[in-house]
Amino acid sequence: MNFPLLQPSESRILPQNHIKLEVNLDLGVILGVHAFFRKLLGPRLHPQCVRAVAARLAFLRHSIIPMATTTKKVNPRNRSVGPLVNRLTKSQLYSKKALYKRPHKPVASTRAPEKDLTVTKTVKVGGPKNGGQRLVPAHKAPKFYPSEDVHQPKKSRKTARPTKLRSTLTPGTVIIILAGRFRGKRAVFLKQLESGLLLVTGPFKISGVPLRRVNQAYVIATQTKVDLSGIKVDDKLNDSYFAKEKKTREQIAKAKEFFAENGEREKKKCPDSRIADQKAVDKPLIEAISKTANLTKYLTTTFGLSNGEYPHLMKF
Repeated sequence: MNFPLLQPSESRILPQNHIKLEVNLDLGVILGVHAFFRKLLGPRLHPQCVRAVAARLAFLRHSIIPMATTTKKVNPRNRSVGPLVNRLTKSQLYSKKALYKRPHKPVASTRAPEKDLTVTKTVKVGGPKNGGQRLVPAHKAPKFYPSEDVHQPKKSRKTARPTKLRSTLTPGTVIIILAGRFRGKRAVFLKQLESGLLLVTGPFKISGVPLRRVNQAYVIATQTKVDLSGIKVDDKLNDSYFAKEKKTREQIAKAKEFFAENGEREKKKCPDSRIADQKAVDKPLIEAISKTANLTKYLTTTFGLSNGEYPHLMKF
C-alpha cells in the first residue's frame, strides 16, 4: 500500500469552493502516533503508514474556515437578452455611459507630409569634364501627373424603371396593411401609381382607412376580391395629389413665432376637396362590397395573431 509522504508543518488546501482547510502536521503528533501504534502492533508498522494516519488525525482536528464570499448582486447595464443579443446597442451604451465626456487624445494623422518639389541639392559627380558637382532636385518628381486639375463629374447611368407589381395584387384585392398608422387594418387596392406605390382605400366609412399610398412591401394580399368593373378611378389621384406642400423658411419661422406667443398649435384640417374625392370613390365601392355577404364585417375586423399562429404558414 502506498501512502502519501507529508513533511512537518505542511499545508494542504482542498479544491472545494469557498472552503479553505489548513492541516499543520507537528513533529510531536507524528512521534506520538508512531509510539502508540508500535505498542499496539509491534515492529510491523511502517513509518509511512504512521505519517498518513497522523495527517488524517490532524485533518480531522482542525476546523473548516469558510472564505469570504461576495453577496452583492451584479446587474450590468448591458445585460444579455438572448444568445448573442444584448439589451443595448454599441451606440446606446456609448450614450448611456457618457463616454463622449471622456478626454480624447487627438489622433495623429497617418498622411505623409507633402514633398516640396522645388527644393534642390548638390551632388558630387565623377569625371574631369563634368564639373565635379551638379544641382539636382531633392525629391523625385511623380511619374504621372494630371494634365488638367478640373474635376470631371461621373456620368450617372441610372434609369427610372417601373416597379414590378406582385402577381397577387390586382385591382379589387383586399389587402392587410402591416405598417404605419393603419397597421392591421384591411383595405381595397385600387391601382398602382407611377412611383410604384399602391393606391388603397378602406373604404373610410367601413374600415377607417382613407385614400392613401402604401408600399407593396408592407402589404399582405388576400384571396378576397371586390368587383371594380363598374368603378372608375379618377386620373387626378396620382403622386402629385398626395405630395405635401413645401413651406419656405420664412413661413416656418413665422409659424414658430406664432406658436411661441400663443402656446397653442392649430390642428391641421383636411381640405374639403379631399373629403369630396373620398366620398366619390367610396360610394360605388361600398355598393360593390354590399353585394357580397359578410364582406363588410370582414373589412371592419383588424388582423392579429394568437399563440401558435405563424403568418408564413397561413393562406390568406
